[in-house]
Amino acid sequence: MNTRKKYSKEFKLDAISLVLEHGYSRAEAARSLGINANMLCRWIKESEADDGTAFRGNGKLTAEQAEIRKLRDEVRRLKMEKDILKKATVFFAKETR
Repeated sequence: MNTRKKYSKEFKLDAISLVLEHGYSRAEAARSLGINANMLCRWIKESEADDGTAFRGNGKLTAEQAEIRKLRDEVRRLKMEKDILKKATVFFAKETR
């Protein structure tokens, strides 16, 4: 008999978010969610290597989940652009002296 628990795509993405976006260690996040840390590590690896097929067996994202993912990507891009502009400002300030 297979008693293996299945987790939704939303649960997996939220678990990954605890580690990658909220600063929890993998062990802390796994413990707080009641899951095995190795499983969380595997989910993170799958999402980082995501070519659009990570967690494919668990259905499609809802419209809200897709929007959240899109907004997170945009925030990440904007933070990167802001950091680049900060560095450029410092560089050009030194050049004009």
